[in-house]
Amino acid sequence: MSPLRVGVVGVGVMGADHVHRLATRTAGAELVAVADPDRGRAQALAADVGDAISVHADPLELVADERVDAVLLASPGAVHTEQLLACLERGLPVLCEKPLTMDAESSEQVVRAEQELARPLIQVGFMRRFDPEYAELRSMIGSQRWGRTLVLHQIHRNLSVPNPRFRSEMIVRDSLVHEVDCARWLLGEEITAVQVIAPAPTSHALEGVADPQITIFEMASGAVVTNEVFVNSRTGYEVRCEAVGESGSAIIGRPGSGIYTTAVDETGGGWGGRIVPDYRERFARAYDLEVQAWVDAARRGDVVGPGSRDGLAATLACSAGMESLRTGARVEVPQAPLARC
Repeated sequence: MSPLRVGVVGVGVMGADHVHRLATRTAGAELVAVADPDRGRAQALAADVGDAISVHADPLELVADERVDAVLLASPGAVHTEQLLACLERGLPVLCEKPLTMDAESSEQVVRAEQELARPLIQVGFMRRFDPEYAELRSMIGSQRWGRTLVLHQIHRNLSVPNPRFRSEMIVRDSLVHEVDCARWLLGEEITAVQVIAPAPTSHALEGVADPQITIFEMASGAVVTNEVFVNSRTGYEVRCEAVGESGSAIIGRPGSGIYTTAVDETGGGWGGRIVPDYRERFARAYDLEVQAWVDAARRGDVVGPGSRDGLAATLACSAGMESLRTGARVEVPQAPLARC
């Protein structure tokens, strides 16, 4: 099979990371184009990784480039709708970093446009599904080795957020969205209601920003998921998850210790050491596996991992979360048809 010729839209922190990943450690892929409104930054990055890479200031020019077989979207969520629709019109496979779009209406528009095609083309960048620990935890939950899973505890902490425009709503839409997808995927069911609770904010938060946030998901089975998102923790990047069943539990994300369970045939242990600074290090392996799986599937004419309907389901849950953040009330989540948990 010929290599998949990939164009990357958006060369900020995540986009640049993907550019290096595609250029140096993704089998079966050839990086052929990059696009970013900051053409100088895009040119510098292209020069750093290859000689024959096209540079575009307009992302839609990259989508129209005949050399491009597939597109990785690492652009801001506000421009995803237009870019995704352009990719679908050209029949290009897309790996779209979260969120799919910024609101339910535009996410539904994208899902409907994809449904009109002969096959699905969109994979959404919920990379935790490709993380080996998360995959192992999902397998353990599915095996019911400790009976039904009754409670899921998720922790998501960042060292800091330097963006002065990062507001309370973005903690829900851009950070909690990962917990939304993980809850659906790990438990294999939908979120039916969301409630966001805002404790007293850290002194490190910007004025008026509710940080940290505690969010409760009610799941279709009656299971409950608690989520702490703290984007100015000042300690490092920590993502942990604990599944609590009827007769045991398991924890992932403990630095340096691998998966930790309380099942009767397992023992735990202590830990002391370094906390990684950001998501690129914590989930480096997951990103590698995610992009490789996307490339392999696109070359086969297939889609793996979370699709556009999963992106829509996440948007619906996050929209309910933003409403709860505004009102403090429990908000029911509309259900996305045919979403794949």
